[in-house]
Amino acid sequence: MFSEIVELRGHIIDSLILPKVLDEILTRGGAFKIDEIRIGQKRADQSFARIEVSAPAHEKLDEIVLRLRQHGAAVIEKAQVQLAPVSAGGVFPDEFYVTTNQQTFVNFDSEEIEVQPAMMDCGISVDRAAKRATAVKFNEITPGMEIVIGQKGIRVAPVQRSISRTDAFEFMTSISFEQPKSAAIRHVAREIKRTQAAGGRILIVVGPAVVHTGAAEHLENMINAGHADLLFAGNALAVHDIESALFGTSLGVHLEGGAVPEGGHQNQMRAINVIRRAGGIAAAVEAGLLQKGIMHACVRQGVRFLLAGSIRDDWPLPEVMTDTVQAQKAMREAVSGVTMALMMGTMLHSMAAVNLLPASVKTLCVDINPAVVSKLTDPLNFKALGLVTDIELFLRELCGYLAEDSAEGAAQPPARS
Repeated sequence: MFSEIVELRGHIIDSLILPKVLDEILTRGGAFKIDEIRIGQKRADQSFARIEVSAPAHEKLDEIVLRLRQHGAAVIEKAQVQLAPVSAGGVFPDEFYVTTNQQTFVNFDSEEIEVQPAMMDCGISVDRAAKRATAVKFNEITPGMEIVIGQKGIRVAPVQRSISRTDAFEFMTSISFEQPKSAAIRHVAREIKRTQAAGGRILIVVGPAVVHTGAAEHLENMINAGHADLLFAGNALAVHDIESALFGTSLGVHLEGGAVPEGGHQNQMRAINVIRRAGGIAAAVEAGLLQKGIMHACVRQGVRFLLAGSIRDDWPLPEVMTDTVQAQKAMREAVSGVTMALMMGTMLHSMAAVNLLPASVKTLCVDINPAVVSKLTDPLNFKALGLVTDIELFLRELCGYLAEDSAEGAAQPPARS
């Protein structure tokens, strides 16, 4: 049998880290012996466990240790991280270490270096001279780079539960359409205000459903009130929002009353043409052609928006990035400093955003489809909250709570029509 000694520190009991580690060992064909365990006696106290992990083969042991590192287990030996050179552009060396979105450190020249940014499904490039460790994608790899291989010299610090139990993103799980949501929405509004007061940045990820459901005016109000710093969407959201602002329709259907005007199916293409003639969304706003809507609010409030294209798009608006690699790079750079993300009515753009965000970012997913909410909110992610509900109802109630004076006590939610 081959064995390694690993240690766990932190709130490993109430964050369920210890049972997850033991389960990983057993389900992957290993065995364990707990050499020492100290459990904190008070809520603020941290716990400690030293565990001997064994497996019948060295390769099996390495596989188990890899999984344990993702839960924050540290091998006692302070080994130097192993590096291998890149021989061909866009190709990692064999056995390269694949990152998670958890905070990660590498041990290099007897120093622990934090890997930046914390992003999943990357390799780790180490710059010896600068003593810098960077998470890199395939398209960023060039010959001469040195990439981390194997499992030695790596430490992962997973997100743990808050000891205060006052965070809606931790004490609530995904809320189904059969459960009351007002309390959760009220907590989300408070968290938005708390995030802004602490200097954090709020990301909005939204799909065209926000327009189809009549919720655009609420999101527009939210942006105008200063509760957004960054917006991710696709061509469809911008086109449908602009069509609504210019013609009062979305996909040719009047949002008020649901009537289909004669020739309404042309409105989407005419909206695109107006913006292209003006030279872009911002230019249309400055020229007075676009006077309301989500995109108008973003331009007027200085909220940066990134629109990523799709093969399904009609001829995209000028600001839409049709190169997906370029779009991903721009999104990755833009999320720096984001501490809270609201994802509403779009599975694909939300999945893209989740893959770019560190595990420490508080994420909220709102969708009428329970499968989408389930997919985007990992039940073991203590910073994710999901709501199964109509987007219009959610945004209307959220805007009502955001408009309340912070000094007021808990108020009744706005009346639903």
